[in-house]
Amino acid sequence: MTQLEQFPTPVDTVVARMHALDAALPARDGVAVFNRVYLAVTEAVDRRIDAGRFPDPRAAITLDVRFAERYLAAVDAAAEERRPPACWRPLFQYRRHPGVRPLQFALAGINAHIGHDLALAVVDACRTLDCEPGELEDEFDRVGDLLVTLEERIREDLMPGPDLLQIADPLTHLLGAWSLERARDATWSTARALWALRRLPDVAREFTDRLDAAVGLAGRMMLTPLPD
Repeated sequence: MTQLEQFPTPVDTVVARMHALDAALPARDGVAVFNRVYLAVTEAVDRRIDAGRFPDPRAAITLDVRFAERYLAAVDAAAEERRPPACWRPLFQYRRHPGVRPLQFALAGINAHIGHDLALAVVDACRTLDCEPGELEDEFDRVGDLLVTLEERIREDLMPGPDLLQIADPLTHLLGAWSLERARDATWSTARALWALRRLPDVAREFTDRLDAAVGLAGRMMLTPLPD
């Protein structure tokens, strides 16, 4: 048995959970919209790990799984009528709103997952692997490069045709107001700050709570119902 086969939470397990969600949720459900996009990226990470594209596969698996677990924990909390983190609440509250477009659901999910979950996942992974954030920077960058493909997939799958996407359309302004690449860069700084605060738990908790609330506020604005 190889070292990777012994690892207790492989990416395959996460992918299976996402496939189960995809099968169970209505296609127009806002969580389902985000889940399909995220599933495609997670499967791409899995393929690259299997192909030996990461210098440290165990670190890549740990970061990817810890990242996905935060999303799946939010899904479980909502299903069990518990309160998910503030960053995820807008998506669960508006997931069936007829005035919210699929692109908005996808962006709100990405905002929550990268703006909040990814920084905490870096800290989780460092604790699991007993390492410093700097030792995960290469894996973070490689996973981040794949996350940028989220924007490409959104444009391919969720953007309306050119006849509908006019310069005055609010959706055009929404897409232009948020950058996944800038969010990823900010997340790395946030992860390093959280790691530096790990010996100050009260400060770290306050920092995390404020991050959660700020990302949730941005998500709520992204989900403002738009006119047809």
